[in-house]
Parts: sequence; C-alpha cells; structure tokens
Amino acid sequence: MKANSSKQKVIDAASVLFFQNGFHGTSVRDIADRASVNVSLISYYFKSKQGLLEYAVTQYYEAYLEIIENTLKQANSLTSMEKLKKLIFAIIQYKQSNHQFTCFIHRELSLDSVFVREMAVTYLAKENYFISNTFFDILKQNKQKVENSQFLLMQLKGMLITPYVLQNEWKDHVVGESSQNYFVKKYVQTIHQWLDFILVTKDENYTANNFVSKNE
Repeated sequence: MKANSSKQKVIDAASVLFFQNGFHGTSVRDIADRASVNVSLISYYFKSKQGLLEYAVTQYYEAYLEIIENTLKQANSLTSMEKLKKLIFAIIQYKQSNHQFTCFIHRELSLDSVFVREMAVTYLAKENYFISNTFFDILKQNKQKVENSQFLLMQLKGMLITPYVLQNEWKDHVVGESSQNYFVKKYVQTIHQWLDFILVTKDENYTANNFVSKNE
C-alpha cells in the first residue's frame, strides 16, 4: 500500500511538472524533489523518465477508455442523442479532473513524435471509434442524410479538446473544485446546444443539412 502511494505521488508530481515545464524541461531530480522521494525510487518503479511518461500516459488512457466504455454500456437503453450527450459529459469531466496532464498530452499530440504516433495507433484510435460510432448512430436513428457529416464530427471532436489545447484562455476562470465543476457543467451544456441545433429531427424547422448549406 505504501509503495503504491509513493508511486502515485511520483506520477502526480511528474504530471504537474510536465505540464509546467514540458517533458524535456523536467528532470528526474525535479520530479523526485516535488514528490518528496528518492531519485532511486523513480528508477526502481519506472527505469527512466521516458518509462515514467509511458506509464503515466498508459494509466491515463486506460482509465479514460474504461470510463467511455462504461458510460456507453450504462446508456445502452437511451436514445442515440442521449447516449452521445452522456458520453460528452463523461469525457469533459474526466479531462477536467485530470486537467494538467490532459493539457500536457494534447500539447504533445501537436508534435509528430514517434511516441505520439504509437499512442495514435492504440488509444486514440479507440477513442475515435467510440465517439464516431456514437455520433453517426444519431444520423442512422433519425434517417438523416447529412452532407459533410465528417466535418461536423470534426467540429465535435475539436470542441472536446479545445479547453486543453487553448488552456491559457481558461486559466483565470477555472480555479478550485467548485469552479472546475461549474466549467464542466456549462461547457458540456454548450456542446449539447450545438448538437441540438445541427442534429434536430425531421419534425423541426431546421435540419443539419440546412445548417451546413446556410454556412457554406
């Protein structure tokens, strides 16, 4: 139990420092000092700083994908739109609860490194599968033939990462747990409103096709 606690302290310290200083700007000594552990303990658990990064990213994405899968299973009896809205809430809530490491990961994803490409083949491909399938299920359920639906999906995925790519835009507005919860609620609500507008049913005055054609 004590070893696991120390291991998590190292991961938490590394997450903060990677976010603040970048991977290359953070030394093993920096991590050890912040976690109040001996440098040798980091070598024992992770072998190297690269090993620590790989472990932390794997832990992050495995927990993330587990939450996505569980959310979709629990929402299985709901409509496709309700399921997607629950998925969006779960995604933003998880990313916000791991804000600094989420920002670090998305910053690294903007760099075409070997490590990032390896992540894209595994975890990011699974994430894309779940989001894309859930999104397109709405169109199938409502029998909508939406032009440029891939671009709409791209917009949705962009909204899911924007707060963590442009974190400086939000840093003065999200401070403390209550503020974090408020941000999740309001930001998710905004995405839901966007979905309601572009993916309305045939009975509404506007369709997703209208939305696309009027903004071309």
